[in-house]
Amino acid sequence: MTLKMLPFALALALCPMIAGAEQAAATPASETSSDWAAWGGTVALRLNENLLGSMGMSIQSRAGKLPADAARLTDGLNARQALGSELFALRESGSLQFRAERGSFVGFLGGSLQSRGGYVLALEDGSTVPLVDFRLRPNARDPLYLDVVSGDGKVWFYIDKLMYELVRDNRVLAVYTADMRVAPALAARSGHPEMANAPIGDMEILTQVTQQGGGGVKDALGTPSPSHYHGEQVAGQPAGVVYEADLFMQNISVSRMRSSGTTGPGGSGKVVFAPSSTLKNNVNAGTAQVTVPSQGALGTSSALWTAWIPWHGKFSGTFAPYNNDQHPYLIWNMYRINADGSIEQIGRSGVKHAWLTTNGGCASGENFDSHILGRSCSDTYSTGNNDANQDLSFRSEIIPATGQWGRCHSLFDPTCVGSNTNSFPSDDGYVRRMEVNEAQISNTVNPGASYLFDSWYLARQDINIYNSMATVTGTPTFAAGNWTFAGVSNFKLGSVTDRWVENLPANTVAQNSEMAVAEGHTKVAVRAVDLGNGQTTYHYAVHNLDFSRAVTAGAEPNLEVVSNKGFDRFRIALPAGVSVISSKFSDGDLTGSNDWTFSSAGGFLTWTAPAGASLDWGSLYSFSVTTNSAPVAGTSELQPATAGLQSSFTVPILVPGSGDIIFQDGFESP
Repeated sequence: MTLKMLPFALALALCPMIAGAEQAAATPASETSSDWAAWGGTVALRLNENLLGSMGMSIQSRAGKLPADAARLTDGLNARQALGSELFALRESGSLQFRAERGSFVGFLGGSLQSRGGYVLALEDGSTVPLVDFRLRPNARDPLYLDVVSGDGKVWFYIDKLMYELVRDNRVLAVYTADMRVAPALAARSGHPEMANAPIGDMEILTQVTQQGGGGVKDALGTPSPSHYHGEQVAGQPAGVVYEADLFMQNISVSRMRSSGTTGPGGSGKVVFAPSSTLKNNVNAGTAQVTVPSQGALGTSSALWTAWIPWHGKFSGTFAPYNNDQHPYLIWNMYRINADGSIEQIGRSGVKHAWLTTNGGCASGENFDSHILGRSCSDTYSTGNNDANQDLSFRSEIIPATGQWGRCHSLFDPTCVGSNTNSFPSDDGYVRRMEVNEAQISNTVNPGASYLFDSWYLARQDINIYNSMATVTGTPTFAAGNWTFAGVSNFKLGSVTDRWVENLPANTVAQNSEMAVAEGHTKVAVRAVDLGNGQTTYHYAVHNLDFSRAVTAGAEPNLEVVSNKGFDRFRIALPAGVSVISSKFSDGDLTGSNDWTFSSAGGFLTWTAPAGASLDWGSLYSFSVTTNSAPVAGTSELQPATAGLQSSFTVPILVPGSGDIIFQDGFESP
């Protein structure tokens, strides 16, 4: 077959008259056999040239690249296709063997797929790595990995964290995305051993099944009936016993994805980090069982009956139970705890739209649909996937407390026509990624600081947002010309302020209080540090978790979020006679024009946002003040930026006292 004929041949592969894949579908192998085989199709690669450059490597040449609009085996399906990638054909020779169970791919067995074309990579020393006509071969260590092998048999990369499903009546194995990682041999060859196993890009594989083995039928128990969505009655239980949604974060790792202008701890370049985040649905089926071990009460759901979580890609159609394209959303952030005890949020991501679940480790009968997360099922959104432009939008489009997305006039549907008319937004200078400045993670600029990274999943009607978020610790480290978030460990469910008020240094007391209303949740936390000589520094952290006073237009599925602002004022009462020695504010960025102003007039310590600015959901702002008074029990006040039924909210917190005078909140006047 000539290369020019390939798009036509791929189109024919989808036609009901073609013999190969259709015959395989019509005459499957015995159900006692688990061997399946596939060949042909396409492979799409998106190499992160920024990361390649950090290893002293570049793409010297390309061969056999197909047009971006060449036919793919998933054309015509409501399925995600890798955008911004380079497409190559897969040969119809040899085959890749794999296994399936209950209608789902479960692992590779042997064989290989070979590309038509590929790359020649240039190394810093002038040598090259030939990846033209590379092979994808099962990895000996893990049946869900594929090695990327050059013609001389050397493994230079491998792929993992596959997002997959069998489609077109099991005639196509679709790996929609997978992380492409640096094999140890290439890390050593390039002179960057620290890059071994680091993500370097992502890959899509669409290949046609030529032999069907056993396991092609969906779970023998079938789709449970009636459905198990949030709020639905549990069959056989007393009236009012319903299924409830409770999604857990299970694991987080962190990788550097790209950088710009970086020179090290004394520099001012930008670094982008992204997580690989694994979630797990509640395991309960009538009794309380641990979902995430070693996490105390947060590791066990109070929902005794697990609800399904809908997982439909954006613009893929309208589905139960909300008659829309409902799916979870993912955000991530980085924080620095300074040597003085204050905490700052130094990086925040955009919103990742989830679009498919691989449903690993499900309870029996719960892995029945790759667009529904069943009981006990887990899924991972990897670093490459979380760094994809086609899946990232803005937090301003989400009503977090209700889990609703305003897709009308969103980044992906700017003209509100109900379809994805901006499927691959152009590079945005990292706006929708989580970037930090080198100065913010430098151990020389910030001596004695420690760092936290969190990742959250937002699922509609989730009864407990705190087990859907988790933090890990790590240390930003510059070595061999590159930044990493090294030593990721200490996974802990809950909000970052929960962690900040634990294991306090000497001479420090703390409080962490929750504001929970219909419009969302906010944590107000404080560390009060006794400086001696009668002085105390109060480091306040206001963490807007999912509070927004949303203004909307239209209705789902084409809902528009006109605005979703948070708070624009934070204050506490200042007793008479208490002196303010110093104050500080941080919103985590390095832009002074949007900083909040401070006032100690009128009997209050008040921080006020400039016009148009606000403390919105998913963000933590830091407010510090030093006074000549010790802490006592009191309250703080938060004012929403958008007018509504309630003009302010009070939250208990430690505040500056005044001798033996019992503190009064002072919030009688607006």
